[in-house]
Amino acid sequence: MLIFAVFLPKDIGAATESVTISEDTVNIRNGSGLSYQLVKQVKKDETFTIIKEKDDWIQIQLSATKTGWVANWVVTKSTNGETTTKSSNSKKITAEANTDQLRVRSGPGTSFRIIGYLNKGQAVTVLDENENWLKVSATLGEGWVAREYIDLKNTSNPSKEESTNDSIGKGIVIDTLNIRNEPSTTGTVIGKLAKGTTVSIYSKKDTWLEIRYADQKAWVSADFVQMGTQSQPSKGDTESIGTVTASNLSVRSGSSLNSKIIGSVSKGQKFSILEEVNNWVKIEYQPGKTGWAAGWYFNRDKTGPSQLAKDSKVTILHNGTNIRKDPNTQSNVLQRANEGDSFPIKSVEQDWYEITLPNGTNGYIAGWLVTTNGSGPEIDKQGPEGYLRYKTIVIDPGHGGIDNGATGSSGTLEKELTLRTAQLLSDKLKASGANVFLTRSNDSFLPLPSRVRMASVHQSDAFISLHYDSNLDRSVRGMTGYYYHSFQKDLAESVYYSTNAQTKLKSRGVRSGDYHVVRENQRQAVLMELGYLSNPAEEMTMRSSQFQESVATGIYNGLAKYFKE
Repeated sequence: MLIFAVFLPKDIGAATESVTISEDTVNIRNGSGLSYQLVKQVKKDETFTIIKEKDDWIQIQLSATKTGWVANWVVTKSTNGETTTKSSNSKKITAEANTDQLRVRSGPGTSFRIIGYLNKGQAVTVLDENENWLKVSATLGEGWVAREYIDLKNTSNPSKEESTNDSIGKGIVIDTLNIRNEPSTTGTVIGKLAKGTTVSIYSKKDTWLEIRYADQKAWVSADFVQMGTQSQPSKGDTESIGTVTASNLSVRSGSSLNSKIIGSVSKGQKFSILEEVNNWVKIEYQPGKTGWAAGWYFNRDKTGPSQLAKDSKVTILHNGTNIRKDPNTQSNVLQRANEGDSFPIKSVEQDWYEITLPNGTNGYIAGWLVTTNGSGPEIDKQGPEGYLRYKTIVIDPGHGGIDNGATGSSGTLEKELTLRTAQLLSDKLKASGANVFLTRSNDSFLPLPSRVRMASVHQSDAFISLHYDSNLDRSVRGMTGYYYHSFQKDLAESVYYSTNAQTKLKSRGVRSGDYHVVRENQRQAVLMELGYLSNPAEEMTMRSSQFQESVATGIYNGLAKYFKE
């Protein structure tokens, strides 16, 4: 009987199911949801055997001893080698803002500039996630929001009611306008449209206009929409001039990253700003051809009082913001304003707005502490991203594959934690316009010479090697920074002290260390030991999302400080 059993075909009639990754890079998690911890990243066209399915998630076999979960909308599912489902775009992670005036930022962190706002209940599509931050797509384009202010839910693409209907015309929003779910002032407000926004009209009911918002039917008051397209400025009107700051900037058919690319412009070119919507600008990029480009890649010519629209206002971003007598930080403080306070703009002087206070007197406020309405001139004070743009950074997550590195007191593997930190840091740097390369982006082994070679091949401006320490004495704790060549010391000190201040770990200082990735590296390089996994309390701290956010922010700021100086 035993011999007979050996020759029986295995799993008679059973189907072998597998998935093939259909996106460039996909996160694998230790549970069936976005909130679960990242265990690995896999690449397009990699294939894995299915263990089981749960809702919109599939458990797969990563190795002989390791499993993980992948979302079914980023894979192609096959049975016995035949494709049964191609679900890469069949489902999306949709979500809603759970608070009003939720700030949308250009990158994952509070140091990134605000590019727009979401209102409570406003729908978004989640594109990516990063510890405490989610990258979302909304009507204003793509940006990052704090995870705690977003309610996630998995859903199929909504059925677009009457989506095949042709629009009956277009209109221009003439003032900030509420979007409602039904044609009545009692309808729920599901979003807002900024002044100057162009909308397609699908039908009219009494004094209400039907539009499309977040792929759904919605309604706005006709009293605040001017039918027809917006006319070009007359020759007597004053136009704002913008200079392109990106090396090659796409021009699109609409004011969104989802719009079709119809052309491009180059760094240094100047254009008249014909229209502005949610940080997108309309320009005539070729004679007779107009399109939209991202407004944050334009430097504006300074605006004088005569160029200000009558309704130009600033809105305060932070509580306790100083309003000063003169346009400099040494001037006397006239009063303090709180978040949400709004003041009319009288003029612009360098990086400062002259504003009119409620008592009729004038004061000055720093342009980087406020936002302006659609018709107001924008002032951006260069933040950390300004010093990181176009820099080439190689991030080296220590260990990987057969090399686990240190093992924490409760089982944390150094190789997994370094990759988690590297991915978070990479997203922050990319959002600032840096060119970022990871020596490894998944759980793979890479020899030390190969890691160093990447710095040379890419001619990196900085090489950051990430590690977590260990010691037989479990009471040992703290952070250490290492360099080898004297020319690497400034980078090491800048990155180390910024990171240590951000995380508030015990400081073990910056010192010379005989480590291959800095010793054999002829580029600027630093090796960071970001705490002791052997210390139980420190291990718990380092695994937290808050620590990961802090350490990535610290390294990011340290790099910006180094390049600034």
